[in-house]
Amino acid sequence: MTAPTLLVLDADPRPRLGRLTGRARIVHADEDSLARHLPDADVLLVWDFTSTAVRDAWPGGGPRPRWVHTASAGVDHLMCPELAASDTVVTNARGIFEQPIAEYVAALVLAMAKDLPRTLELQGRREWRHREGQRLAGTRACVVGSGPIGRAIARTLKALGVTTAVVGRVPRTGIHGPQDLDRLLARADWVISAAPLTEDTRGMFDTRRFGVMQPSARFVNVGRGPLVVEDALAQALVKRWIAGAALDVFESEPLTPDSPLWQVPGLIVSPHMSGDTVGWRDDLGAQFVELYERWAAGRSLSNVVDKKRGYVPGH
Repeated sequence: MTAPTLLVLDADPRPRLGRLTGRARIVHADEDSLARHLPDADVLLVWDFTSTAVRDAWPGGGPRPRWVHTASAGVDHLMCPELAASDTVVTNARGIFEQPIAEYVAALVLAMAKDLPRTLELQGRREWRHREGQRLAGTRACVVGSGPIGRAIARTLKALGVTTAVVGRVPRTGIHGPQDLDRLLARADWVISAAPLTEDTRGMFDTRRFGVMQPSARFVNVGRGPLVVEDALAQALVKRWIAGAALDVFESEPLTPDSPLWQVPGLIVSPHMSGDTVGWRDDLGAQFVELYERWAAGRSLSNVVDKKRGYVPGH
């Protein structure tokens, strides 16, 4: 019996797939060769989850893989109308990034509350300047995004004494609906963006939303870059509508050296690293191998994405 063809959209370093030796015919592709290999593939592993090559190549002619797995939580980089309408199953890397991202958000919140960026700046100038930090316990956070990442952030902030409200697409027990968002933003000390990128969420943090927030609020985005209108955030910080912000994701990545965001007052910039901890690539590879073994055995897959909504529902 011929082994299934596994097509890998590569990124450096390549995934460790040694456990699949003899069980899959593995073909490696880059952005230029992906379209040529797609018709012959049974499974596509999108290891380069920063690439939009799948979205560009999928509408072409010929058969398409029965299953696509992306080594990321978000799927907006690969979804196109043709893939959404097809019978192909799409899965994501749910379960890998939740706790690391929650810890990173907690680190950013603590850093801003305790004014650590200023402390490091003053240390570099050998300047002794006593200040008072903010007490975190008793403050309020609004976490936008009720998926596993948003819920992990909420749990971690609650452990620090922060009163936390979570906003999702639909209201349910313990989760607020979109109709409550502005009211929660208006009273939050911390606004955490962890929503998936959909047509409903694109640009949701705009001039009006930053205007709703109180002047002492801080904003953090670890979701997707296009959730935020970056010029609106920059103006909100310059005009001191809000007290500070941190971005780990951006409209266009990597952020270019000439981007004005580097110099916006009160903004912490990090290079899309909130979920990347030591060994994370090995964890992603092991997760895919386990999913492949389920697929090859004819068992149902976990982490199945609702292609219309753009995320794994019901969690």
